[in-house]
Amino acid sequence: MSRIILFNKPYGVLPQFTDKGTEGSPRPTLSQFIDVPGVYPAGRLDMDSEGLMLLTDDGRLQARISDPKYKMAKCYWVQVEGDVTDDALAQLRRGVALKDGLTLPCEAERMADPMLWPRDPPIRVRLSVPDSWIMLTIREGRNRQVRRMTAAVGHPTLRLVRRAIGEWTLDGLAPGSWREVEG
Repeated sequence: MSRIILFNKPYGVLPQFTDKGTEGSPRPTLSQFIDVPGVYPAGRLDMDSEGLMLLTDDGRLQARISDPKYKMAKCYWVQVEGDVTDDALAQLRRGVALKDGLTLPCEAERMADPMLWPRDPPIRVRLSVPDSWIMLTIREGRNRQVRRMTAAVGHPTLRLVRRAIGEWTLDGLAPGSWREVEG
C-alpha cells in the first residue's frame, strides 16, 4: 500500500527536503515539518505559494500526480489585484496566451473571501486598488502558471493557495501540519 501525506505548505517554505541554494542562511524546507522517511513530493508548489502538497513513497503515483500528461485537476484559491471582470474569467476559461504557448482551458469563477489563516508576511495592500478572490482549476502544471495567467488577464496575483489536487483537499489542515491518508 502506498503512503500518501497531505501537507499544508506555509508561505516561504521550499517544496523540497534540502536547501542547496543559499549559504549561511538556509531557508525553511519540508524537513522542518515532515519527518517521514522515504516519501517525496509529487509536484511542486512555489516558495511564495501556500497550500496543499502531496508526498508519497510510490513512484507511479508520484508521476500520475505531477506529470502534466495525466491532466490531474489542481484547484487554487487566488487573491488578485482589482475587481475580476466577466471578460477576464472568460479569457481564463478559454485559455490564455503565455510566452510558452496557449494554456489549456480551465475552470474559473469568482468566490467570496475564503477567510484563510493570516499570511506571514501579509500581502501588500493598496488602499486605492481593490482585490478579489477567484477559484481556478487547471489540468497542467507550467512554471508559475496561475500567476502568469492572472497577470495576462490584468489581475496580478497577490496570494495563491492550492486548495486541492484531484480528490485530496486542504480540509482540516492548518499551515505547517500534515496527515497521512489511505493510498
